[in-house]
Amino acid sequence: MQSIHFHIKDKPFHAIACGDPSKPLLLFLHGFPEYCDAWANVLPFFKDTHYCVAPDQRGYGRSWRGGNVADYTTKHLAADVVAMIETFGNGKAAALLGHDWGASIAYACAMRAPDMIDKLVIANGVHPAPFQNCLASGGPQSEASQYIEWLRKEGSENVLTANNFERMFDIFSKNMDMSWLTPEKKSSYRAAWRDTDGVKGMVNWYRATPLLVAKPGEQIPADQLPQWDPETLQIRMPHLLLWGLGDTALRPETRDGLKDYCEDLTMIEREDADHWIIHQHPEWVANQIEVFLTHP
Repeated sequence: MQSIHFHIKDKPFHAIACGDPSKPLLLFLHGFPEYCDAWANVLPFFKDTHYCVAPDQRGYGRSWRGGNVADYTTKHLAADVVAMIETFGNGKAAALLGHDWGASIAYACAMRAPDMIDKLVIANGVHPAPFQNCLASGGPQSEASQYIEWLRKEGSENVLTANNFERMFDIFSKNMDMSWLTPEKKSSYRAAWRDTDGVKGMVNWYRATPLLVAKPGEQIPADQLPQWDPETLQIRMPHLLLWGLGDTALRPETRDGLKDYCEDLTMIEREDADHWIIHQHPEWVANQIEVFLTHP
């Protein structure tokens, strides 16, 4: 695996990569609270057929960490990824792949730059429209997402970094299978998070998003929610969604209505996986992706 450094509009970014740069690009996006290494066990399966790149996204790892919330809107995060497709794929990605928050940005890019992305792969991640509906309902997903409101509070980064990132690791678990998170991996995550200033950039993603979270048992009226044009939310390219059914952070109902936004959706579930499916079953994930990529 190669470590590469590059710039986007004078801002430094870092990524890991493998494969031949002349071959079709696969661009892998991590989520919170991870970094580029999240996809490290999946990339090697495609090194002979594709150029595989997994960046530290803005605010994470060894990439640029600005201090302003406004620097972390979807507009900027998606623009970073579009620039990466230009840099590493000459303007074209054979597939854009995302997990968790990386899925949200992958969806945004698929909506905004569909001509640059041949196929879209999401692993336990959500499209903004069905997700916002769940968050506003006051039901189980609203309850599961109360941590978002906590992360948005001023100073949450200080709590997350205290006691050697104890609270950060609590966010990982949420009653899910963490056998993949070895002591060695924990050390690598601590190194990626580094300090309070580093974690602040990660948390700013939550502060910048317009998504609204209802209190459990309450509802947010539709006229108070973000007003999106449904046409701008369409996913035109073939789309694969991999889903670990044990996910306690993103409940199954977050997928309700997804088909209304997708022209060509394939959904594959796995019972013995949860939110961390790309860590728990990397070979299975890679196999599903390979079948999807080679399908006409």
